[in-house]
Amino acid sequence: MFEEAGCPWCARWDRDIAPIYPKTREGKEAPLRRVDLHGDWPDDLPELKPVHYTPTFVLIADGREVGRIQGYPGEDFFWGLLAELIDQMEVSNGVQTSSGSGQ
Repeated sequence: MFEEAGCPWCARWDRDIAPIYPKTREGKEAPLRRVDLHGDWPDDLPELKPVHYTPTFVLIADGREVGRIQGYPGEDFFWGLLAELIDQMEVSNGVQTSSGSGQ
């Protein structure tokens, strides 16, 4: 999660999602790491495309970007968008998901 001080949408995400995120399936599969947009760029993400808006949620797998959510569209939309990214990550890693199994 790229964030910055004074970001009202970051604050809303913190209020709506942050308390429950680590307890969810998504939080376990994609642990949250917070990065200050105006701080030092993480050394382990040298090839990540620039981030311009906060919050921006970037899903990384094996050192590469799977996808991102720019902004916070509200709780209902956030969970759906995140689930799609996690499904993409699992498919690219050869993991068959329940939604893609045809059962």
